[in-house]
This record gives sequence, structure tokens and C-alpha cells, in this order.
Amino acid sequence: MLPVSSPTKPDGKFRKDSFSSTKQKWKFLRRIYKYKHMDFEFAAWQMLYLFIAPKKVYKNFRYQSETKHQWARDDPAFLVLVAAVVVVSSIFYSVILRFKIQFFFLHLLWVVFFDYLIMALLIATAFWYCVNRLMRRPDCPNQWVEWQYSFDVHLNAFFPFLVILHIVQVLLMYDRIQDYTFVKIMGNMLWLVAITYYFYITFLGYFVLPFTRRTVAFLYPIAAFAVLFVLSIVFTWHFSYPLRLFVTFRVASNSTHN
Repeated sequence: MLPVSSPTKPDGKFRKDSFSSTKQKWKFLRRIYKYKHMDFEFAAWQMLYLFIAPKKVYKNFRYQSETKHQWARDDPAFLVLVAAVVVVSSIFYSVILRFKIQFFFLHLLWVVFFDYLIMALLIATAFWYCVNRLMRRPDCPNQWVEWQYSFDVHLNAFFPFLVILHIVQVLLMYDRIQDYTFVKIMGNMLWLVAITYYFYITFLGYFVLPFTRRTVAFLYPIAAFAVLFVLSIVFTWHFSYPLRLFVTFRVASNSTHN
């Protein structure tokens, strides 16, 4: 366990220093500008194993907590590589949907800054707060989840989600095939797989911490979405269709206003 102080005051409110130390955060951010010091090979290894054996990735996090006394990554290489995949997948998405050049740049800005960065900050903060509030073991009052670790857990879970839905599934959105029933079922199945990856990897990220409990709650959305998937077959819903309309409307409306 990490020798840290309690994240709450006696009245139950979070202390101002509940986040990871400022020094640790600035050290992480500074390394983004020093790409020669980033271990991209190890980050790529983590990306691969998030698909085939995510438990091994979190075993490495546990080892890091014992050697470096922090659970969160101290190397931004993974963050940078995921950002690169976001950009490449956005280009691919725009080509498949045949966006005009101005729509492509708007789509890229939306995806990188809102869908990737802002949503990552919001989701990581929500999970960080909920886990510290509801899932810490009562016999470990001086242990809490680092905010930066929650950010890492989200990035880990987001990467397979991104690849499955923003690259593989997009192939099924091609105009000439997207209306076939089989294609709709395959697309919805990919949504189920992506959701399963996201919440299972999130579950593993908090389960591996020695001071958490009831982390199985992160698996409940998988069961809920499995039911939704069955209903989608019965009622021939296509999950990707409203998403496509939303993405198109988002970039088109911004282009019109400008």
C-alpha cells in the first residue's frame, strides 16, 4: 500500500490535497515535451495486452506501486499514443462518411478536445470521486485512489473502445452495406464488445487496488447493455445510426454558424 494521508476531513468532505501531488502532475506534463524520454515501446505493449490480457497490464501497475510508490503512470507515452490513434481513427471515420474537408477538421477538433480530452477528465473525476466515497475499505482510512490513476484507468478502458467503435465498426457504416440486417447486428455486437471491454478493464483497474471493495459494480453496465443488445435484434435497432446523425449534425451545424 502507498503511505498516503486521508482524503477526507472529519466532516466527510474531500480535502484540497486529495488529488495526486502537484509535483507529480507537473513532472508528468513536462515529459510530454520530451518525447525522447518516453517509452513508446512499453506503451505499445500495454495497448496490445489491453486487448488480449488486460490483467497483465494491471500487474505492471501493481509492480510500479511497489517500486515507485505511486499507482499512476509517470510516463505520458500511453497518453500520446492514444491521442495519435484518435487522430488517425478520425481521419478514417471522415473518409468512410465522406466528410468534406472543412467538416473533417471540425470533426477532428470535436473528437480530440471534447470526446477524448474533456470527456476523459470528466469521467476520470467522476470515477475517482465515487470510488473514494463508496468503494474504499473501512479498514484502510489512509488509502485513496489517486486522481491521475483514475485517469489512467479510463485511458486503458477507452483504447479498446476507441479501436472497436471508431475503426472496426466504422467499416460497417459504409452507405452500400449499412442497411443490411446482418450488418446492423454485427455493428450492435461490436458495441456490446466495446462496452464490455471498457467496463471490464475499468473493473480490473480498481479491483487491483488493495484498499477497494465492491468494485464489481463496474460490471453491471455490461449486463444492462447485453439486454439492450438482445432488444436491438428483436426491434432491429441500429446503435450506430443515431451516432452517425449526431456526428454529422455536430460538424455541419458548427460549419453553418461559422
